[in-house]
Amino acid sequence: MLLKGKETKYKKESGILLPLSAVPSDYGIGSLGEQAYRFADFLKQSRQSYWQMLPLCPAGKGNSPYSALSTFAGEILYIDLDILAANNLLDKSDIPKKSFSKNVDYKAVRKFKLPLLKKAADNFNTKDKNFIRFKNENSYWLKDHCLFMAMRDNNGGLPFLKWDDMLKYRIPAAVRDFESCYGDEIAFYEITQYFFYSQFYNLKNYCQQNGVKLIGDIPFYVSLNSADVWSNPDCFRLGRDMTPVLVAGVPPDIFSSDGQLWGNPIYDWEFQKKTDFLWWKNRLMHYAKMYDVIRIDHFRAFADYYAIPYGSKNAKTGTWEKGVGMMFWDSVKPCIANTEIIAEDLGGETPEVENLVKMSGFPNMKVLQFAFSGDLKNPFLPKNYNRNCVCYTGTHDNDTTLGWYEKAGKKEKMMFDRLVSEEEYNSPVFSLIAYGMKSKARNVIIPLQDYLQLPSSARINTPGVADGNWEWRFEPDDLTDDLANTVLNLSRGRN
Repeated sequence: MLLKGKETKYKKESGILLPLSAVPSDYGIGSLGEQAYRFADFLKQSRQSYWQMLPLCPAGKGNSPYSALSTFAGEILYIDLDILAANNLLDKSDIPKKSFSKNVDYKAVRKFKLPLLKKAADNFNTKDKNFIRFKNENSYWLKDHCLFMAMRDNNGGLPFLKWDDMLKYRIPAAVRDFESCYGDEIAFYEITQYFFYSQFYNLKNYCQQNGVKLIGDIPFYVSLNSADVWSNPDCFRLGRDMTPVLVAGVPPDIFSSDGQLWGNPIYDWEFQKKTDFLWWKNRLMHYAKMYDVIRIDHFRAFADYYAIPYGSKNAKTGTWEKGVGMMFWDSVKPCIANTEIIAEDLGGETPEVENLVKMSGFPNMKVLQFAFSGDLKNPFLPKNYNRNCVCYTGTHDNDTTLGWYEKAGKKEKMMFDRLVSEEEYNSPVFSLIAYGMKSKARNVIIPLQDYLQLPSSARINTPGVADGNWEWRFEPDDLTDDLANTVLNLSRGRN
């Protein structure tokens, strides 16, 4: 972790943002297999330093990894079947030929992959020393996650609030009875987590050998329907029936008259202080092992957060509460001393949030699509950056840059034309990328869709829209030598 003054000179680097789900594969969704290694090769070829992967945890509502069933577990749909076959856990003949849609159809992928993962798990030797070591090293989360998932399956996928009270409240005798009856189902999740993490760390090692660092995301909140809340209820402000007292969201603004009601349970910070933030420390150390850099989503909530009474129809009834601030980071920093942090402070332009970012020393985020409001003092304009920041054209929640530019208003385009030269590239997308690359930001991260100059249909996520998110995938033929040269040339001076 680098805690430096705001004008410290950093090595200027760049990278590409791409969720693993968007990597091509023959099996309907990106995986930790050959095409992920090929993308790492592409990053090396184009001299990029970072792959920002976005969360890899099990997708929840809306296929979103930001509404995950666990903050610690990996999404088992990312397990590569060909690697399992190479490890003699599947025969090639076990994997049927099947055509998938261009974009991810999660329902079809689950129907196809889960039986094959079950077969591979059945063929796995549970006395394997590496597997036993994995279980021991991850005991702080693995057992609870696997129990939760097996119980969830046994309850038809219902949220744990609707389970029988004996399991909902984790009554020890009921849990023991469940373990004795459903040992195979629990073991399936233990084994598939081992598959996931074995494949992930092999990919990470390959990236490291080729000079590519991984950026991972930690969503600030966790999903109510998750192993995390079920197994650690004291960490959250819950009532006696396990329903939340307060939930997360954001207040009404110019974009939404009702605000946004996310529904995540609010942390019980008083309890967490008594445990010296043990749950959060375990979470951060887990991610520090996985990634070279951790982006903390909704970082502003460490300064102050918006809390809405559970059961509210919208976010109008919420109030702001004071966060734990630097007390938290002073406590957890020694646990993750060698891991860099990016503070996602978007929407947190308040003195409290700005002061916390400054005190932490973490680089914050600058999004170029927000820069052309007409105000020359706009903090997202590169001329107003300090060096300790990370610049993006857009994030996973933004439109592609081509889609943004096509929808931009007259005032935005006038300011864009005034500040961003298109003559060299004859492309508003490449011109914006080059504009960011020339900034003094320590890192510049560009979504792959922008290098491909793709329209709005290729955006990853549209906040507030329930369907059609996290589905886009690029084509294998997209990673050409010409594209690598384009990335190299646009990022020249950072590689």
